[in-house]
Amino acid sequence: MKYFDRLHPVSALAYFLSMLLIAMLTMHPVIISVCYLSGIIFCGMLTGYKNLLKSLAYSLPLTVIIAVTNPLFSHRGETILFFLNDNPVTQESILYGVFASLMLMSVFYWCKNYSAVMTSDKFIYLFGRIIPKLSLVLSLILAFIPKMKRKFREIDEAQKALGIYASKSYVDKIRSKMRVLSILLTDSLENSVETADSMRARGYGLKHRTSYALYRFGLSDGLFLAATLALAAADVVLIIFGASSFNFYPALSAVGFSALPCALYVCIALLGFMSFFAEVKENVLWRLLKSKI
Repeated sequence: MKYFDRLHPVSALAYFLSMLLIAMLTMHPVIISVCYLSGIIFCGMLTGYKNLLKSLAYSLPLTVIIAVTNPLFSHRGETILFFLNDNPVTQESILYGVFASLMLMSVFYWCKNYSAVMTSDKFIYLFGRIIPKLSLVLSLILAFIPKMKRKFREIDEAQKALGIYASKSYVDKIRSKMRVLSILLTDSLENSVETADSMRARGYGLKHRTSYALYRFGLSDGLFLAATLALAAADVVLIIFGASSFNFYPALSAVGFSALPCALYVCIALLGFMSFFAEVKENVLWRLLKSKI
């Protein structure tokens, strides 16, 4: 049993938006590192550590590529390490590329966590009455990629069972993949038409239409939401007051350890790892209850 599975959608949405906002607000090394590590750990708890290792298999090389590419185009910085084709490669440009790539990956993993928790029914529950048509379109878009991936594997396995891939020719393999893609696009278009007809038949989007929701806002949801908003507000205020000031160019700034920066580090760490502690608490409680059966 996962804590975020039973958390109210309002509290979950506020938490993910807060983490994404903090991750994109600053390039401070400590904040970016906390957002990145907390996002990876939480992703492992949500999707399983085998799936996490699979995602790291392509996200880490992408991180390295971004970090290495920046010094090739940006030659700013006063600490020259070496020359490449008569262009200086500086320490500042390398570190900027490293933390820029970590920022992108932290946003990627928090978006991945969002998609694992905020399912289409939760999204429609939150915005179905306010913007019914747009919420339906957005929920379909969010579920489109994983659904298409599953459907592609199903069609591909069915084609293999029929012996379509018997030939070892690369041309035949490409033709077979194109056939699978054509079947997939046709199936998705048919499903979209059926979904539109089904929602229209149910009266979706009508003014006086009522709906049933499984979600009830309880005390634990309120406490989680209050803690999220308080920590996020504290982070934003501290960032506005300059607690996250850090420069890569022309020279690296020193990481501050005065009162304001330390308060910012504590707040962002509490906010980032709050999901981890909530899931750990839920797992311990779940195992304790199972042991009493």
